[in-house]
Amino acid sequence: MRPERIETIIDFQAAQKHGVKTEGSAAAANAQVLAELAGLIDGGELEVPIAHVYPLEQVQDAYRELEHRHTHGKIVLTP
Repeated sequence: MRPERIETIIDFQAAQKHGVKTEGSAAAANAQVLAELAGLIDGGELEVPIAHVYPLEQVQDAYRELEHRHTHGKIVLTP
């Protein structure tokens, strides 16, 4: 997987270590902001399109999806 195809919004140190891109900063990573975002999602005011959810054991399948086609929405890995 090419590092420029991976993006994170939370683990900035790991992103730098592995050469992946990041969005934003940790400045807004707090319970108040997360609660506000959850409220917007719950109220239907914010939509985060999810293309596919993979269990962590299928991480290679998630990477293959990213490599082989243009995915509309986010790929989510669950522990």
